[in-house]
Amino acid sequence: MFRLWGRMIKNGRLVRDMTVTRNDDTRTHRIVQGLAEICGEWNLAVPMWFESNIKDFKRTNKVRFTQDNFVESIDFDYLEIRILEE
Repeated sequence: MFRLWGRMIKNGRLVRDMTVTRNDDTRTHRIVQGLAEICGEWNLAVPMWFESNIKDFKRTNKVRFTQDNFVESIDFDYLEIRILEE
């Protein structure tokens, strides 16, 4: 089972969090679709992945998306996703 945890942080505090379970074909699909599900639930645009995000995610199984990753303005400091279980 694959579980992805999303958390929204503002001023150092947890504002929202959500865990999604995915059973898609590949790890990449699980991550992308899990992030899309979290963003859809929170009415957010899906953030853009930059090379630095990909490197961090490969190294630590977690990544933070800040204002630079979003086209629209956000009212929180960052969105973090982390793999809990593969």
